[in-house]
Amino acid sequence: MGLANDLAEQLALDACNAALELGDETLPETIAQVVGASSPTTEELYRTAVRVIQAERRARKVLEERMNAAGKSAGLDDNGPGPISDTTAESAE
Repeated sequence: MGLANDLAEQLALDACNAALELGDETLPETIAQVVGASSPTTEELYRTAVRVIQAERRARKVLEERMNAAGKSAGLDDNGPGPISDTTAESAE
């Protein structure tokens, strides 16, 4: 099922990106119906990929909002706190 999964994932990514660009949140569902008419197995793979993509985007939005809020309240600039340095080498010296 590698090919079907790969194709379904790519189609889901393309549909989700197009939905954002077009402002049409129903587009992934429309595509699911078209896919399902030909292949119920591919439809299920596609729907799973859409759910994963949408969940990841929602989670990243919350994470970004929290990081921005923390950065602003801590007086950090918009670039965030910067890289985390490894202080174990310094403390060993």
